[in-house]
Parts: sequence; C-alpha cells; structure tokens
Amino acid sequence: MERVQKIVARCLGMSRRKAEELIREGRVAVNGRVVALGAQADGAADRVTVDGKPLKAEPAKVYLLLNKPRNYLCTVSDPGGRPTVLDLVKSKVPVYPVGRLDFDSTGLVILTNDGAVAYRIQRAGTHCPKVYLVKVAGTPDEAKLDRLRRGITIDGERFAPCEIVKSREKAHSYSWLKVTLFEGRNRQLRRMFEFIHHPVFQLKRVAIGPLTDAGLPVGFFRPLTDTEVSRLRSLPVAAGKGRPRPK
Repeated sequence: MERVQKIVARCLGMSRRKAEELIREGRVAVNGRVVALGAQADGAADRVTVDGKPLKAEPAKVYLLLNKPRNYLCTVSDPGGRPTVLDLVKSKVPVYPVGRLDFDSTGLVILTNDGAVAYRIQRAGTHCPKVYLVKVAGTPDEAKLDRLRRGITIDGERFAPCEIVKSREKAHSYSWLKVTLFEGRNRQLRRMFEFIHHPVFQLKRVAIGPLTDAGLPVGFFRPLTDTEVSRLRSLPVAAGKGRPRPK
C-alpha cells in the first residue's frame, strides 16, 4: 500500500504536487470512491481513476547512470531555460535525478523513476558514500583538513565527518583531494573548503556507493545492470545522517 498521489504521479508522469492537486479537486477515485489527500491504495490490485478514466499500467522501472558535464542542472526543468540532465539522456518513460550535483560540477548522477530506490540512495548514509575528486586553491595543511574530517558547523549548519585523502598538489598553486561524504547538503564541498580559505576550482563525483565512473565518458550515460540495481535496492536506510563522529 502507498499514498494515492504517488501512484498517480508515477502513472501519469507528473510531479507529486500536481497529483495532489488532482486529489484536492476531487478528480481521483479508488475502486469507484473519490479519495482525499493521504489516502492509500495498492497500485497493482486497486482500480485508480482520474476523471473517471483508469490509470494505465505503471511504466517499467528505469535506472540510468550519467556522467554529467559542467553547466547542466540536476533537475527536471528550469524556468530560466538552462539545460538539465534530462537533455542528456534518452528514456521512453519520465525519469528524475536522485540528489543534486552543482551546475558547474561534473560527475555521476543516477536517474530513475523508482521512488523506493531513490529514497534508499538518499537515506543510506554510510552505506552509500559519495566520492569526489576536488581541486582546491593552494595547499591546505593537515590541521585544516582535520577540521573538515571531524565535522564542522558553518552558519549554524552541521556538516558530518568525512574522509579526505591528498592526491597530488602543485606547490603554492593548487591541490587535488579525494573526499568521501556520507551525507549530501547544498554546495557542501564548496562551502567546506571556502570555510578553510581554499576555494574549489573543480569538483567531480566519481562514485556513488557501489557505482563508479569507470568507462563512462563525461556527457554519456548507461543503464544500470541488474546486479547494480539489486545492490541499490538492498541498501539499508540509516537511522541518522552522516558518519558517526570519531571519538
């Protein structure tokens, strides 16, 4: 059983908000009875109708992995007309990105129409770490990096502990770092390194849990394998966010 607005949104390829509007307007019924917002139904067993017309069978589940280039938004649409990740993928059914990656960042993005899997990816915490290669200005010393590793608070917002490994550097110019995050917040890495006065020049996500960018060029996408989908479906949902603070 699940909320009727989720079933309507999936079957009609619309946003959850739009589906909720249909319910509020009294246009959605389950087994012949008009339902209110919050009602639940079995998408396989119950007869759900909109304006008296039964919903078509739910579309097949789609799982795509995209290596996003710079200057694309991780969203379904943009009122300003900027390109989105959906402009880069070809899917016969509507999909949406799981989580976000900055407009000016590159790297892996999962797109799917499976809300249950999307939820697990976003809520798996330490069970689905995200790995980034980050080019920052200058050469941050270990004391500064340790502050980030332990977790910090910026403008009242707490960022969980993370893993940081130095990759390579050019003295007094820039450094490449491998950073593993166990949570996802808006512009998190850029804010973290700005906080220690080493702003980010480039940022690329190279892994999401068991998925890596190996063999996937920037700007291209591929379907996930059955094994990869199974691993995502089996991700446990973390009770809390982020990695436990080291003692």
